[in-house]
Amino acid sequence: MPGTNDTGVIADPAAVQTGTPRRLRGLARTGILAALAAMAATTLAAGLATAVGVDFEIPDGGEAIPLPGFAVVTGFCSVVGIVIALALLRWSARPAERFRWTAGSLTAISLVPPFLSGADTATTAALLGLHLIAAAVMVPALTRSLRNR
Repeated sequence: MPGTNDTGVIADPAAVQTGTPRRLRGLARTGILAALAAMAATTLAAGLATAVGVDFEIPDGGEAIPLPGFAVVTGFCSVVGIVIALALLRWSARPAERFRWTAGSLTAISLVPPFLSGADTATTAALLGLHLIAAAVMVPALTRSLRNR
């Protein structure tokens, strides 16, 4: 029976490379759009949290995190996620699955610093929520894009 002993080895590696630049550009485009959406969502959520009384003051420095700071940090971390997704698309046999696990692990790790910051309960809860909002935008968009490539 043909295909019953398929090990996934490709006889002509050059055949895989044919659409790679297009696939990478498509993923990068999706990632950038998702990053912009995540930046807008976290900044809006931080603005709403500030409006209801969350001060985002971190005790060590004594000053509050400025609203644009949320967009900058979200954008930076989103770019890191895009680079990871691009690397997995290029070098992994199962990029979507690997990305989902990697992003989930990194999201879990990102939830630790708010607890260690020494901020009040409202600020800590808001920071946790902002991390989850960014992940809720970026991870599904990149995972879906990796599956479609």
